[in-house]
Amino acid sequence: MTSPHFGMTFSRPQDEPVPTLGADFSKVLLIEISNDADPEVFALDEPVRFSSSDPRYTSKLGTGPLADAVRAINSQLSGLNAGADVTVVRVAEGTSENPRDALEETSANIMEALENVSSIPSHVNATPRLVWAGRTAWRPDANTANPVVAALPAALEKLLAVAAVDVDDSSAEEAIDARETMNSQRLIPIGIAGRVFEGTDLVTRPMGPRIAGLFIRTDNDHGGKPFNPIANRPIQGLAGLSRKLPFSLLDGSTEGQQMLEANVSIVAEGEVGVDGSIADGGFVFIGTDNTETGELWRQIHQVRGADYLTVKMMQITRQFLGRKITADLTEAWLNSLKFMLRDHKAADDILGYDVGFRRDRNSPEQIRLGHLTVNLGIEPAPAFKLANHEIRRYRPAVEGLVQEIIARLNAAV
Repeated sequence: MTSPHFGMTFSRPQDEPVPTLGADFSKVLLIEISNDADPEVFALDEPVRFSSSDPRYTSKLGTGPLADAVRAINSQLSGLNAGADVTVVRVAEGTSENPRDALEETSANIMEALENVSSIPSHVNATPRLVWAGRTAWRPDANTANPVVAALPAALEKLLAVAAVDVDDSSAEEAIDARETMNSQRLIPIGIAGRVFEGTDLVTRPMGPRIAGLFIRTDNDHGGKPFNPIANRPIQGLAGLSRKLPFSLLDGSTEGQQMLEANVSIVAEGEVGVDGSIADGGFVFIGTDNTETGELWRQIHQVRGADYLTVKMMQITRQFLGRKITADLTEAWLNSLKFMLRDHKAADDILGYDVGFRRDRNSPEQIRLGHLTVNLGIEPAPAFKLANHEIRRYRPAVEGLVQEIIARLNAAV
């Protein structure tokens, strides 16, 4: 407006650091079939977002794998967290008479949904960061990856999401062989399935959605932030496991330890009075690793934490884009990043950070083009995976005994 000749004006300079709230990384996307779902509510290939505690939706989901996946997530939630933010894509089941051909057709329908995953956030006004896609536990042959598994990494990158992937649970050898077809820091393979009751029937169901629920529960236990590992936490709602899986905390040769060495996560059964058991009872998830080659980003919670920080950096930076580059603006942008990382360091979400503005990465030519470069160093906290105990004899204790005996003898004189 035109400034008055006699009066006053008010302005709000935008040259200070800006805050950001972050994002909810506990939203989950489920892709599977449900032949008897209500087609009016859950149309084929249409993403539908709802709360997993809302009976208006859960009662319309039918009895297929999608309904089991929602129940699996709900069974992991704790405290006042009664429901999860779920988006479902119901796909058609294959219609071929040959079961193998029908399975391939169903997988192709899931792959098609994954190819279109980038449109889901705008459709439902939410970005899922946890994905479970069905039909990943089979392979066309011993030398070929599962088609859904092959499609997942590209889809997950578009969402900055991770996926629990069910692999062949018949043996450690088959599970490890399936893991060898993967190379992504966004996949966490699960080498065992669960036995659950559906009414009076005891059936085998995938572990993947239960692990997705465990991610949600762990995030909720830590203020909604995805920086914490999910290992050594109970899986609820199970009646048993798909097979007996030998495991010991003390014996690296057990089948469960062999699978963990190959980055295949497991669920182990607790045993009372057994040295090396993971718990006294129940069923406990054990796993920290994705299928990345190399150790730098192998722990899945570190990937999720880095994604969370990336989203916060996006939210901060978009508030500065489009303004003219000045020293004040650049300082405000860099301080916004520093203060955000400082808060995460104070909360022990990360071990440390560095925010640098280097002369060699910000030449006059680049700045004239409107390009600024910030150099960020962020160190995520690792999971506690191995406790080494060194036990030696303690000579001072014997010397103390001698001193005690002498003192007593002197006192008796």
